[in-house]
Formats: sequence, structure tokens, C-alpha cells
Amino acid sequence: MHEEFLRRAIQLAAENAGQGRGGPFGAVIVMNGEIIAEGANHVTTDLDPTAHAEIVAIRAACRRLGRFDLRGAAIYSSCEPCPMCLGAIYWARLDALYYAAGREDAAQAGFDDRFLYEQFALDEQKRSLPTRRIALPEAAEPFAVWLRHPGRVPY
Repeated sequence: MHEEFLRRAIQLAAENAGQGRGGPFGAVIVMNGEIIAEGANHVTTDLDPTAHAEIVAIRAACRRLGRFDLRGAAIYSSCEPCPMCLGAIYWARLDALYYAAGREDAAQAGFDDRFLYEQFALDEQKRSLPTRRIALPEAAEPFAVWLRHPGRVPY
């Protein structure tokens, strides 16, 4: 059954690339043996650097289920997710991740995430993106407001 869902993700990726809608990536989200959402990369068509296949599928699944938590579901991706998508998969609380091609396959096609993995491992001062914390006295206020709010929805 895993192979069937991975084949659908691969098919979405190939169709997307063939139609010029975005990068060669596809993803499906499955719950109880049924595909509940699909996604393909739409970075270039949506002019959105976050519109990766996994993110698109997660957004669609959440809308369909009417919730932001995807426990009980699994994601099948045509390729090993990038760091952003992997983070989103964890935040969505998906039960499992299955993927077909590896990051080295993506790199050969020009989608190399190695730089990101290397940057994340560095201290802030050594990253190529200038990063500096400016600790303001009021910085923790939004968290205090959150904790006091009786209707907050933990996630």
C-alpha cells in the first residue's frame, strides 16, 4: 500500500514538472487508507517560496479536516522533504513520513538543501544570513498575554 501512495506522489511531481507549474515534487496525505489531500510544488506559479508539495498537501488536509493537527495521518512525498517541509511535518503532528527519492537525487536536479543543513548547524554569528537577537524588555509580553488568555488553543 505504501508503494501505491508513493507512486501517486511521484505522478503528481512528474505532472507538475511536465506542465511547468513548479518544481518536480509531489505529496499526498493518507488517513485510514485513503488519500485525503494532495499537493505539488507551486513555488514559481504562486510566487511563494513556501509552496512546496508537502506544505501544499498539509494545508489542504487541514482545511479538509477542519483542524491544524494531522495526527492519524501519514505523508508520502516524491522526494525526501527539505528542512522547511520536515519542520512542517513535525508541526502538523503527522504519524509517519514515507519518501521515494533522496536528497542526493534532488541535488542532482539542482535542488540542493545541503547549504541549509550546514547553516542550521552553525552558531548564529557564523551563518551567512546576518542574525542578531535584540533582547527588548517587552519581548516576552506576547507570551504572557497568550498564557493569560482563557480561550487559547494549545498546539
